[in-house]
Amino acid sequence: MAQTILVVDDSASLRQVVAMALQGAGYEVLQACDGQDALRYLDGRKINMVVCDVNMPKMNGIEFVRAAKALPNYKFLPILMLTTESQEAKKEEGKAAGAKAWMVKPFSPASLLNAVSKLCLP
Repeated sequence: MAQTILVVDDSASLRQVVAMALQGAGYEVLQACDGQDALRYLDGRKINMVVCDVNMPKMNGIEFVRAAKALPNYKFLPILMLTTESQEAKKEEGKAAGAKAWMVKPFSPASLLNAVSKLCLP
């Protein structure tokens, strides 16, 4: 069975680019438009990893990471922040919330797949 990755970004075109790269590498992809939308997927189903933006309406990426990590089933879920934010303070905030890795946009699909292959839970 393919590993499932949840892609959370308020940009539909970016979600599509990430989803195409991941699906091309054999991953199953779920998509959400913000942190609040993403939480509906954390309903007990098996998710191997999350790729999440930081700046989004309703619930931003860091708030989402905190909310996801508070759920017992998703406490150890690896979350990769994929964002335009590159300030150290933001990265530290993400890390403190529980994000495993940080990748700055624009990104290459190859570098994304490389990071995903290292972080994705079996």
